[in-house]
Amino acid sequence: MLNNIGLPGILLIAVVVLVLFGRGKISSLMGEVGKGITSFKKGVADGTKEIEEAGEDAADAAKDVTPDAEKDKA
Repeated sequence: MLNNIGLPGILLIAVVVLVLFGRGKISSLMGEVGKGITSFKKGVADGTKEIEEAGEDAADAAKDVTPDAEKDKA
């Protein structure tokens, strides 16, 4: 269904959204989305840094959480 929208359809949807919500509301919403993306990237970087600081053994343990009984079934 969404494969058939095309550029005119996307422009029409953008105009309708702009009319319904107004420029100020959309601007503040996009600001919140940007803050969320920044926070997510910071969390991923902090998690990666924490794993690197913990050492190689901790990283290996964090990668495989499958119980030993389940590993033999494959």
